[in-house]
Amino acid sequence: MASPERYIGLMTGTSMDGLDVALIECGQNGMDLIHAKGYPIPDTLATLCQSLCLPGEDSLDQYGRAHQWLGELSAQAVLSLLADVGLKPHAIRAIGSHGQTVRHRPDHPQPFTLQLGNAAVIAAQTGIDTVADFRSADMALGGQGAPLVPAFHQWLFNHPQHDQLLLNIGGIANVTWLPAHQEPVLGFDTGPGNTLMDRWCQLHTGQPYDKGGMWAATGALNQPLLARLMTDGYFHRPFPKSTGREYFSLAWLNSFLQTETLAPQDVQATLAALTCHSIADAIRPLLKQKTAIYVCGGGVHNPYLMACLSQIVAPHSVQNTSALGLHPDWVEAACFAWLAYRHMHRQTGNLPDVTGASKHAVLGCLYPA
Repeated sequence: MASPERYIGLMTGTSMDGLDVALIECGQNGMDLIHAKGYPIPDTLATLCQSLCLPGEDSLDQYGRAHQWLGELSAQAVLSLLADVGLKPHAIRAIGSHGQTVRHRPDHPQPFTLQLGNAAVIAAQTGIDTVADFRSADMALGGQGAPLVPAFHQWLFNHPQHDQLLLNIGGIANVTWLPAHQEPVLGFDTGPGNTLMDRWCQLHTGQPYDKGGMWAATGALNQPLLARLMTDGYFHRPFPKSTGREYFSLAWLNSFLQTETLAPQDVQATLAALTCHSIADAIRPLLKQKTAIYVCGGGVHNPYLMACLSQIVAPHSVQNTSALGLHPDWVEAACFAWLAYRHMHRQTGNLPDVTGASKHAVLGCLYPA
């Protein structure tokens, strides 16, 4: 039997608050997280990436600059992490880089997805084979190209006796339903996670996010606004479905804000409620008895949000994925390391029941060092 191999996963996430790097050792029988670290994204680069997420005509020069810059930053982060653990590049079989999504249009007549982060640069500057562009193969088969983490959740967390629900609250929130029996795994994006709260907070306080939900806690939920927001068609669509910050944007929010003047902190509290209620409405048909809900992503660090969610989904318990053996900050980066492993071994990485693809597929494109 082949010995376990080392892989590195890279993930920036919808919020663009940093680059997560995870080093795993992976084999047929399991995975160990060896080391993980978060690296800040320079403000200028984050602003450039965010501008490319806005609907409208984009500059190809801006796209190219951001694509190259994020590739260079990713390579530097990988080399820094390897220095931390005293490993040379040749000890790593491959890097799996998700890249920064700036457009995700699975429902267009010509579906496409675009991620920043030049994988050729990552491979060249690290000397490590790099796998990237994980969504396109699934979309070419009629799938949404997202979410991709449910296959990893199934492989790592599935329990033969207990139903489990994995919830990632990043910029966008997505869920994975792991039934104990031979039912299909389900997964989809529920809607906004942190993205609307982050953008509203930045607009009104100058801070990139509402730390701990403390600003939202000073506001009051506005029920009429919440009711209007929840009428959006995305929340009522059947899965498979996926979305992004280009849909759930400040422009989207402004279309629901009517002529009455609301205190900004009240809007923030209502956006937190929107995240929680849209998640709860989406998962309620899946939950049986007292199902455990395991949360990962940046949302776990927002006590206000987590308390709101716990109250809405009671009596189901809400805890983070540390209870399953993997820190909630590193689940997605570890996933893309695992997807690189799958690619290098020509093993499929998507779940057609989740994405809607016509068949299983090996995901990603290889950029040799």
